[in-house]
Amino acid sequence: MGAVAACLVATPALADDKLDPGGLTFRDFSTNDNGASFGGHGDPMIAGGPNQVSSKVVTVEGANGLARIQFSSIRVELALPLGWQATEDWERGVAYSSDKRYRVLVWRVDFAYEGVKDAEHYAATKAGTIQSRRPSVQAQARKLGDGIFLIVYDNVKAQGDSEPRVVFDLVIQNPREPKEGILLTLGVPAADAVRGLKLIALLKQNMKVVW
Repeated sequence: MGAVAACLVATPALADDKLDPGGLTFRDFSTNDNGASFGGHGDPMIAGGPNQVSSKVVTVEGANGLARIQFSSIRVELALPLGWQATEDWERGVAYSSDKRYRVLVWRVDFAYEGVKDAEHYAATKAGTIQSRRPSVQAQARKLGDGIFLIVYDNVKAQGDSEPRVVFDLVIQNPREPKEGILLTLGVPAADAVRGLKLIALLKQNMKVVW
């Protein structure tokens, strides 16, 4: 069974159209360094260039294995595992594990600018476009019970990666303005697909957005 199929069938991480961490916590993904890693300058090859800055640490919760990070440029707060790093530029927030095998991106999305009418149209269009441009990639989109759209991409091969990856997108629509939204992306090694689905459930549960 492929990674996409394994994630989209009924599993503890995706039951009743609801993401669930399945008993995992941030401690399962963290290194207990009391938030020290978030004080670094990050990696320009990951964050996208010289305009990156380290994101603000709101609080460190050592007992929970997480730090709450404020991406000021996009007005999004994420809880991230301790031992990770986080940076941002003018359009997005970036976070990644110390070995860079787990990577997170969070963006603001203007659906009208992207040529679509809402989150559902965006999810369907993006999944179709990726498969058209990269035929080796399998993509499936699914609407969750809370109205958020989950897209899972299998067999993603990025430059510099030594192994195929699975990428998860969550497309979250502004509850007051359907033409605006947030895109939260997590990429993990294909062998960690189900584990990655549980992590993105944790990220979603702890994300705060100022609309």
